Amino acid sequence: MTIDVIDLRNFYSQRLGIVARRLINRGIQRHWPHANGLRVAGLGYPTPYLGLFREDAERCIALMPAGQGVMKWPTARPTLSTLVDEFSLPLADAAVDRILIVHALEMCDDPESLLREVWRVLAPSGRMMAIIPNRRGVWTRTDSTPFGHGRPYSRSQITQLLRQTWFTPTAWGEALFMPPFGSGWVLQSAMAWERMSAAVSSPFAGVHIVEASKQVYRAIPAHRERTRLIPSMPPVLVPTPTRRDDKPATG
Repeated sequence: MTIDVIDLRNFYSQRLGIVARRLINRGIQRHWPHANGLRVAGLGYPTPYLGLFREDAERCIALMPAGQGVMKWPTARPTLSTLVDEFSLPLADAAVDRILIVHALEMCDDPESLLREVWRVLAPSGRMMAIIPNRRGVWTRTDSTPFGHGRPYSRSQITQLLRQTWFTPTAWGEALFMPPFGSGWVLQSAMAWERMSAAVSSPFAGVHIVEASKQVYRAIPAHRERTRLIPSMPPVLVPTPTRRDDKPATG
C-alpha cells in the first residue's frame, strides 16, 4: 500500500507536518551532522529531509517509487528528483555514500528486495538510515498522517529485517513523541514532549530512526552436496551357458 505523492506533499505543508519534519530532522542530524563531499540519495519521499545535506554533499538526489509518484525537487532549482523502480535503482554498484529511506519500507510489498537493492548501490564504507513507523506509537493508529499507513515495525522486527538483508544496525533513535494532533497547544509544546519522553526512554515514539552499515563480507550459506547412495542389490543366480564341449554325445 502506497500513498500518493500529492498527499505526502500536502501533509508536510500543514502545521503538523512542519513540526514533524523539524523533530525528525533533529534525530537525523544527531547521527549525520553533515555530509561534506559525500554522495547522498534519498528513497521514498525524502525531500523534506534531504535539505539538510543538499548544500554540503557532492551530489544529492531523491529517488521516488513509481507507485507513489514523483514531484519536482527542489522547486526553484534544477531538478534533483526522479521516478524509479525501487527494486532496480538506476545507479551503479557502490554509487552513493549515504542513503536516507523515508516512507518507503513500511509501504513496500517486498522490503527485503528493496533493502538488498539499497545494499547494492551503497558504498562499502557507506551508511543507510531509515525512518520507520513505530509499532507501539500513537502515530500509527491514525490515518490522518503518512505514518499511519503501511506496516509499522518494532525494534526487533527492524533488526531481523536488516540482518536478513546484509546490514548491521549501528545506532538507534526515536522521534515524534507528541500526539498527532494539529491543535495549537500540542504543536507549541512539541519540543517539551520530545525532551521529556526521551529522558524517560518512552517506548511510544512515532518513528524509529535507525542507522545501519553495509556488511561487505557477508556470510553466504554453504549447501552440502548430498551423497548419492547406490542401493545394494541382492545377488541373482544367472544360469551358466552350456559350452559346446559339454554337450552330450549322440550315437
